[in-house]
Amino acid sequence: MLAYLLRRVAMTIPTLLLVAVAVFTLMRLIPGDPVQLMLGEGADPAQLDLMRRQMGLDQPLPAQFLVWLRHALAGDLGVSTTNGLPVLPLILERFQVSAVIVLAAVAIATLIAVPAGLVAAWRKDRAADLAIVGASTLMLSVPSFWLGLLLLMFFGQYLGWLPVVGYVPMAENFTQGLLYVILPVATLALVETGVLTRMSRASTIEILRLEYVTHARAKGVPERQVLRRHVLPNAFNPTLTMIGLILGHLLSGIAVLETVFTLPGLGRLMIDSIFARDYPVLQGCLLFTACIYVAINLIVDMCYPLFDPRVSVQ
Repeated sequence: MLAYLLRRVAMTIPTLLLVAVAVFTLMRLIPGDPVQLMLGEGADPAQLDLMRRQMGLDQPLPAQFLVWLRHALAGDLGVSTTNGLPVLPLILERFQVSAVIVLAAVAIATLIAVPAGLVAAWRKDRAADLAIVGASTLMLSVPSFWLGLLLLMFFGQYLGWLPVVGYVPMAENFTQGLLYVILPVATLALVETGVLTRMSRASTIEILRLEYVTHARAKGVPERQVLRRHVLPNAFNPTLTMIGLILGHLLSGIAVLETVFTLPGLGRLMIDSIFARDYPVLQGCLLFTACIYVAINLIVDMCYPLFDPRVSVQ
C-alpha cells in the first residue's frame, strides 16, 4: 500500500509543475502592464520602475518563474494589491466557505444518487427506472443559478423561512450560519444528484451483466445480498471517479452560485480579483484551485483499492 501511495504521489509532481508553468504563463499573457494598471495612468515613471523592481518584473521570465515558484513552495503567494493582505491566508479563509457548501452538497448527492442508481439499474426499463431516470435528467438539465434563484424566491421571499442576502460564519453563530448555507447546499445537491444517479445507474447495469452476478443468483444468494456485496462495491468506482471530478470542479468554479447567494467564497474572490486587477490574488487562486483538483484526484485514486479488490496496490 505504501509503494502504491508513493507512486501516486510521485505522479502528481510533474502535474503540479505543469500547472505552475501554465498559471504563470497565463498571467503573463494578460494584455497591459500590471504595474501600470495597479498604480493608474498618471503614475510617475520612477514609481513604476520601483514597483517593477519590487515585484521582480524587471527580470527575465525564467528568473521570475523560479523566484515565484520558490516563494509559492514556501507558502508565500504574495500580497494583495487591493487591501495589502497576504494572499494565502485570504484564500484559505474564503476556501472554508466554499468547501463547507461543496462537501455537504456532494455528500448529500452521493447518499441519494448511489442507491437511486442501483435501484434504477435493478428495475431497468420498469416504472421505477423510468421515474428515477426522468427525475435525474430533469435535475441535470436545470442550470444551478436558475434553480438557486427559484429556491431563493420561494423559501426566502415567498415563505420567509430562510435568509436571502448575506452570510454568517458557523464559527460565530452555528444556527444562523446553517440557515445561510441551506439553500446553496440544496441547489448544488439537486443538480449533482442528477449527474451521479445516471453514472451510478450506467455502471450498475454493466456489473449486473457479468457472469459472477449470474453465478451468485444461481446459487440462491438473496437479491439484496447480491446487490450489496457483489454489485455495489464494483459498480461504485466509476461513480467515485465522477465524485472526484465534481468536487474539484465545484471547489474551483462555483463563482456564479456564490454570486447568486452573496457568499464570500473562493469563486467570488477570484471574480473580485479580476475586476480589481489584483494579479497576486488571481494568480494565487488559480494555483490553489489547481492544486486542490490534483489532490482530490489523488485521494480518489487512493480510495480505489478500498472498493474494488481488482485494483492492485503492489
